Amino acid sequence: MARTRLFAVLFAALSLVLAGCSGGSGDRTIRIALDWTPNTNHTGLYVAQVQGWFADAGLDVEFLPYNSTSPDTLVSSGAAEFGISFQDSFTFSKAAGADITSVMAVLQHWGTEIAVRADRADIVSPADLDGAVYGGFGGPGEVPKMQAVIRDAGGAGDFETVVLGTSAYEALYSGDVDFTEPFVAWEGIEADLRGEPLKTFAYTDYGFPDAYSVVLIGNSPWLAANPDDARSFVQAAQRGYRLAADDPARGAQLLMDANPGFFTEPELVTRSQDLLAAEYLRDESGDVGPQTLERWSGYSGFVVDSGVLTGPDGSPLTERPDFATWFTNDYLAP
Repeated sequence: MARTRLFAVLFAALSLVLAGCSGGSGDRTIRIALDWTPNTNHTGLYVAQVQGWFADAGLDVEFLPYNSTSPDTLVSSGAAEFGISFQDSFTFSKAAGADITSVMAVLQHWGTEIAVRADRADIVSPADLDGAVYGGFGGPGEVPKMQAVIRDAGGAGDFETVVLGTSAYEALYSGDVDFTEPFVAWEGIEADLRGEPLKTFAYTDYGFPDAYSVVLIGNSPWLAANPDDARSFVQAAQRGYRLAADDPARGAQLLMDANPGFFTEPELVTRSQDLLAAEYLRDESGDVGPQTLERWSGYSGFVVDSGVLTGPDGSPLTERPDFATWFTNDYLAP
């Protein structure tokens, strides 16, 4: 998903066209920065757009297509009011001084898992990855997370890392690397469809803390200055994700309708939306969107404790921040 193989770039600008179906000149413009090309992590946003729920709230929503600048940076700088992020990347950005707040959990759990080729009979546990080659993406929290999971599984946590970006998936299929971490509801399904099935290991099965894999973030000063528009936007998005959770077939179709010609494998979209609806979009109470201090303190606290999280001056943080100030449920619908 966030690191899915890049589709034809000429379609990336299509998301901008969607802004034209919202409201008139009197609407308030809100920009949402996407983390990647359209996929099922974004379904709720596109549903809210094509159903007219943003327009009904008087909002002219502009989708900013993915580029080399992260949504964390775009939102913090004020180049976008909202963006799609991840608890792991948000943790590093926020600690470094980014002026952002998480306003809704899109995925309530880790969407990625450790993956090896399904035919690797020699790997039955993360403990078997000692001495293996990890195809990574260059995130500062990747290696500490992999080390912790391998150690929790009984290994030493010693492996080689090569940073490959989205090429990591092809490298895994070809055997050039031994493991990587795909989104199971996107690259995992994609691998199955192309006849390259994967065997995956969930981090939490080995005691690693859970995390909000995908979050909706806002520019903190803008949120404070525009609480009504912020609430209208977040609740329309939440309504879209609730539809995707309650009726994944319709959610998937609306996502494809919003991006005509973009998705070449409809089965990938429908299977992905089904899996997200079944296992990721709802919290323990069955709701869509809420966040808890316990979840934020778990993974983000681990990163602090691991010594790799740095503050605005580049020095490692020695104390845990007040994670309660990093997120809010105030803009969500009851």
